[in-house]
Amino acid sequence: MSPNNHRFDRGDSQLVMAHILFAFLALLLGGIAGLAQGLVRGGNVPLPFGIGYYQLLTAHGVLMALVFTTYFIIGFLFAGLARNLGGDLLRITRSFGWLGFGLMTVGTLWATVLILLNKATVLYTFYAPLKASPWFYVSLVLVVVGSWMSGAGMFMNYRYWKKTHPGQVTPIFVFMTVVTMLMWIIATLGVAIEVLFQLIPWSFGWTETVNIMLSRTLFWYFGHPLVYFWLLPAYMCWYVVIPKVIGGKMFSDALARLSFIMFLLFSIPVGFHHQLMEPGIPSVWKYVQVVLTFMVVVPSLMTAFSLFATFEMHGRQVGAKGLFGWLKKLPWKDVRFFAPFMGMLVFIPAGAGGIINASHEMNALVHNTLWVTGHFHLTVATSVALTFFGIAYWLIPAVTGRVLTPRMHRMGIAQTIVWCIGMFFMSGSMHTVGLLGSPRRTAYTTYQDNPDALGWIPYHVAMAVGGTILFIAVVMMIFNIVKLMLLPKAAGAPEQFPIAETGDAAEKPPAIFERWGVWVGVLAVLILVAYTVPVMDLIGNAGVGSKGYRTW
Repeated sequence: MSPNNHRFDRGDSQLVMAHILFAFLALLLGGIAGLAQGLVRGGNVPLPFGIGYYQLLTAHGVLMALVFTTYFIIGFLFAGLARNLGGDLLRITRSFGWLGFGLMTVGTLWATVLILLNKATVLYTFYAPLKASPWFYVSLVLVVVGSWMSGAGMFMNYRYWKKTHPGQVTPIFVFMTVVTMLMWIIATLGVAIEVLFQLIPWSFGWTETVNIMLSRTLFWYFGHPLVYFWLLPAYMCWYVVIPKVIGGKMFSDALARLSFIMFLLFSIPVGFHHQLMEPGIPSVWKYVQVVLTFMVVVPSLMTAFSLFATFEMHGRQVGAKGLFGWLKKLPWKDVRFFAPFMGMLVFIPAGAGGIINASHEMNALVHNTLWVTGHFHLTVATSVALTFFGIAYWLIPAVTGRVLTPRMHRMGIAQTIVWCIGMFFMSGSMHTVGLLGSPRRTAYTTYQDNPDALGWIPYHVAMAVGGTILFIAVVMMIFNIVKLMLLPKAAGAPEQFPIAETGDAAEKPPAIFERWGVWVGVLAVLILVAYTVPVMDLIGNAGVGSKGYRTW
């Protein structure tokens, strides 16, 4: 069967769609919490029924940043494996996928109920010494273990393909899937240790106190690569899918693989740059991790170069003239291109903001302000989310055997524009008022009518306006998802899963790229260099620890 005529096996389709639909359910619920949160923060409405602002903040963060993204990514990766490894997933891969889905879903529903019951209002970073119900932490264990089961299934499928195709280069989508899940599993080891050995014993009362600095270090060991777990699937779309959508070819297969290896190496041993303002960590170790943080700039720039080279190469091939004439040749009316491209565009200021956050002196200015929240919404809630939306517009028809209609393209483009307008107001206001000093993670307050705080109010109102527009975009997206499920069945070839070919002049990727033992070994060395001494210091000089606090 031609790859472009690929039809998904019914069992694979059900596994993928279960993940995708659960992701968008989380998006809707998280969007409702986000809307209410924005209105309260702007001083526009009080919350009814005793609902707390921080309860909403926790629900919004968990559902949008953790649940929506993780479910969507795993569904997307399973679909890509089926498309690129012979047509169907192995039976054992599918079984592990369903086991992972079941564990993650039980854990997610359990955690959501506890948040709604106000028993786990600890912000989505679950920072000690805020102490949630112990069952909240147990539910998180189920989510993480479930994701490991899905990852194990993917690795089994990859290993089987390598055995049955000796000497062949792994399809690039599959190579990128392996890197993404490898990063996820190595990164989640940190938060697993924190939850299993610190938070669960402490919250059950088996231990009286917790080593806060150690818990935060373990969290950020996981927390920063988590951002790249969200970003890498977006990069997969930009590198592999978009060139096919515009009718071109990938600029370089080898360059794309090299950039993913570099993301794997440089995204994990850098968590201290989230703790630059915290005591207990010697400056030299913060400096080491800041240097490693800036190394991520290299594959980011490689990605930007590769993408725009692809656009220009394609434009020149179809007759573009002038320095930027190729821009006119891009398919602006194709939602499969338009939504991810807007995500790419927003990633330019988002990346610049990330460099500011990682710089010690500038971080000191913006660290605890709404600037950081605005940055987060540009990266994850715009670059990543818009790319995932763009994927959904073709993935759902491809997986369910339907055809994407011109009307659906128009609806998707309208939804993308509304999302961008809403984010312009909300993230723009957050960045600006953050520079003026407005703190993050706080509910509405005028600080006893302090003149500076009163000057922030118009920006908070603008944030509420932006949040309302974004909620409209969420509703439009959910409506579009329903419409995608009702598209006409394809009589012939369904909507294709677009995978680009490599340019004719591109070099074959070196075999070293798939020597996973080498890369995991290098990563282990980097982690040991970056963490061994400071973690031993945090354990050896733990002090008396802290009891738990429940401030809600």
